[in-house]
Amino acid sequence: MATAEVVDTSSGTGVTARVSELSLYGCYIDMTNPLPEGTSIMVKIYSGGRHLDAAGKVVYSAPNLGIGVSFHDVGVHSLIVLKEWLLLAAQAKYHPSG
Repeated sequence: MATAEVVDTSSGTGVTARVSELSLYGCYIDMTNPLPEGTSIMVKIYSGGRHLDAAGKVVYSAPNLGIGVSFHDVGVHSLIVLKEWLLLAAQAKYHPSG
């Protein structure tokens, strides 16, 4: 789980939401008022004191639930952070503590 700031690039409207799924290619963001499919966005995701910035597009929108986002432009710094998060998640999945 991570926190995201999502900004609609055409209107400049922003919202804070929760990321519930994350991959190299995109993410799912929980939103009670999801943006429409096809909306171009900028997303900033925070977790563990680090963040990633990416341009993306809403590829699907589920009313009252959230949006599926495809990343289109992820900088080198953000890509490194993203890969580290995915590695940590995979390690936790296959080596749960407790």
